Amino acid sequence: MKAVQEPENIYAVVTGASQGLGKAFASELAEQGFNLVLVSLPGQQLQDLSLKLANLHGIKTAYYETDLAVSKNVIDLGKWINENFQVFMLINNAGTGGSGKFANASVEYLQSVLQLNVMATSILTHELLPNLSARKQSYILNVSSMAAFTPTGFKTVYPASKSFVHSFSRGLYEELKHSNVFVSVVNPGAMKTSEDIVARIEKQGILGRITLLEPSKVARKCIRQLFRRDTVIMVNPISWLVLKLIPIWIKLPLMTNAIKRELA
Repeated sequence: MKAVQEPENIYAVVTGASQGLGKAFASELAEQGFNLVLVSLPGQQLQDLSLKLANLHGIKTAYYETDLAVSKNVIDLGKWINENFQVFMLINNAGTGGSGKFANASVEYLQSVLQLNVMATSILTHELLPNLSARKQSYILNVSSMAAFTPTGFKTVYPASKSFVHSFSRGLYEELKHSNVFVSVVNPGAMKTSEDIVARIEKQGILGRITLLEPSKVARKCIRQLFRRDTVIMVNPISWLVLKLIPIWIKLPLMTNAIKRELA
């Protein structure tokens, strides 16, 4: 399902825009007066959000509902954006994950995590790069995670996928640093996106609680630091420092036990 308006000026593209951090990114950019192309799964009231932000902030908005866990949908989205909009910013926020025994995970679940977190981020960036390069200055912000810095039992595939996002972003930054496309990556912890998530994270104990963040504050800091050309954005530097200082032989069982408490 699509909504197209005639392009005027330039647009920021936000994936996973209907809720959580993606919605916070959309709201922050709208507040700053930027036109938006919002992307999310069908059935998440994306049209309502698009119209609300347009009316509230006097900006132009468009929306596109699709499942980015399907490769063809990513290609189709990139084509639609390139044919209709001049893009100066891409925020690859859409992602998925979960906790549980690896042996009990379905193949479909594993494929969806890798497709959405790894392939969709890479392919959409690739498809929109010529569009972004046509602007005088443009930005790519990829959303990784604090999980990128430590492997964790019962959450095996998600941290690995976010490690890819972090590494991909750093490499792409280096490749494009002399161009007009600036690349950054943010590594947030868990966020207060719903009561269920807050309750689940708090079960992890102190390690979970110190990384629990407000999406609006994360989005505000990310956009500010992106425009300041911060290549790696750490919204919770204390928890990042703790993870960096603790050796892996301590960190790995510590994080794994925290996730086991979440599953209890």
